Amino acid sequence: MADCIFCAIAAGEGNAKYAHRDDSVVAIEDINPAAPVHVLVIPKQHIEDARGVTDAELLSAMFRIAHQVADERGVSESGYRLVFNTGRDAGQSVNHVHLHVLGGRSMAWPPG
Repeated sequence: MADCIFCAIAAGEGNAKYAHRDDSVVAIEDINPAAPVHVLVIPKQHIEDARGVTDAELLSAMFRIAHQVADERGVSESGYRLVFNTGRDAGQSVNHVHLHVLGGRSMAWPPG
């Protein structure tokens, strides 16, 4: 999609700090981190939100990279949170599905 910032980032454009790149997804540092580890896993294919993720292989790839990022950032043992925000009321600010990997601190429940 021409005006989607995450499509541009997935294509390698812009100033994102990449944690991972492959044929189906990229992972980038969040520009407004909510935790010491805050990485976004973004599919290269434009999908507006989590409701549109119907491909099991894509979903598996997103989770595989999220777990890999958690391992690489040293939060696998202490714990980390994986979050899809779907829609404005859930806090989705970019209309391109992305999986948040959050860790490095204790997380409260309920969130938000």
